[in-house]
Amino acid sequence: MLKIRQSVGRTGICYDNAMAESFFAALKNERVHRTEYPTLMHARQDIADCIEFRYNTLRLHSGLGYKTSREIHVEYLNGMQAA
Repeated sequence: MLKIRQSVGRTGICYDNAMAESFFAALKNERVHRTEYPTLMHARQDIADCIEFRYNTLRLHSGLGYKTSREIHVEYLNGMQAA
């Protein structure tokens, strides 16, 4: 349905999930723990909006060379067209 795959990193290798752990920590600290949601649907919509319109377009990431996720995605797509 959502086509999400569980991590298949080796035991004892902490770097495999470091970026995902960092993302979820930031999402919880910056949004979820600071917001009261009346329903699960409100929570899902707010979190999706936060990811799509703030996290992907405004937040700079040191692991991406201080670029946004959107900038990296556009660079990737442009590279695919050039190939």
